[in-house]
Amino acid sequence: MLFLDERLPETAEAFGQMRKSIFKDGYLDLKSKELIAVASSVLMRCQYCVDVHSRRAMNAGATKNEIAEAISVAMFIAAGSQVHWSNTSGGENVYDKIFGVGEEDEECCCRGSKD
Repeated sequence: MLFLDERLPETAEAFGQMRKSIFKDGYLDLKSKELIAVASSVLMRCQYCVDVHSRRAMNAGATKNEIAEAISVAMFIAAGSQVHWSNTSGGENVYDKIFGVGEEDEECCCRGSKD
């Protein structure tokens, strides 16, 4: 955060306050929040964040196996997002377009009737 500290100190302060607010015990304990942060950091592909939040998770009582499992959940979400990836502009599944599945062959809950 050195960049923000030097150039945008008010923004850096606000970011720090947001972190303090989010990472205090609440409905979720700190360990759970840090495990979520590890998984989110994997999805965001931020190596620095994975390192920081993994250490913070361990400091909050998480085991290496719990961190590994949180990472595996992130991997599953990442893989699933690719399997179910769709073209949002037309609402058609990209893979159906690639493999030539026609509308008559396709069942889709979000497409209106053809009437």
